[in-house]
Amino acid sequence: MNNEYIIEVDSLTKKFGSFTAVDKISFTVKRGEIFGFLGANGAGKTTAIKMLSGLLQASSGSARVIDFNINKESEKIKANIGYMSQRFSLYDDLTVLENMKFYGGIYGLSNSKIQMKTDEIVKVLHIQDYKDKLVKSLPLGWKQKLAFSISILHEPPLVFLDEPTGGVDPVTRREFWELIVAAAHQGTTLFVTTHYMDEAEYCDTVSIMVDGRIEAMGSPKYLKEQFNSPDIHTLFVSLARQSKRTEI
Repeated sequence: MNNEYIIEVDSLTKKFGSFTAVDKISFTVKRGEIFGFLGANGAGKTTAIKMLSGLLQASSGSARVIDFNINKESEKIKANIGYMSQRFSLYDDLTVLENMKFYGGIYGLSNSKIQMKTDEIVKVLHIQDYKDKLVKSLPLGWKQKLAFSISILHEPPLVFLDEPTGGVDPVTRREFWELIVAAAHQGTTLFVTTHYMDEAEYCDTVSIMVDGRIEAMGSPKYLKEQFNSPDIHTLFVSLARQSKRTEI
């Protein structure tokens, strides 16, 4: 694998019966970048992420993630990535600290490492007064920021974030992206899907899927120039309108 890239995808395809959810997509993701993976509902984003994260077998094509083959080494991929989605489930009936200790154990961290990372997260998120409260008592935005922090507890080189800011207010979304940018500055690669087109401007590279295919890819600046578009939102809407799929 080329050491410059943490993800290399070649003609990756996923079919469900006669339906092609992901249709021969090819792209690379550089180490340490924020890669925005955009597309309307039903475009194939989540299916692609499930293949890349080792949760779903590809129908054809190939991909390597952190130098692991997605079809042959899926367990190694799962052990070496972070993953979070809008539906990422912390345990509501555990406290904030109990969740961090639980996931730290799942990730195989030592007790001293768990304590160190727990103290760090509590400080960064300013949740000293809430660390012993049940997670279900926290506002959604706080839950999402905590879930992201836990997803990188084991310091993975790559994190998949599938619509992580869905449903939260604009201020919390901005704070959440500050955490993402900080993680990228520390060398973590972030693979992010979002419905909020303003968030695409934070990404180093943006890919836009339509009907299972990648129709545009490049830096936000490059894409706006290439398609003569004032912003990513306008470009996204223009491409999404070409979709022939109904939402699935």
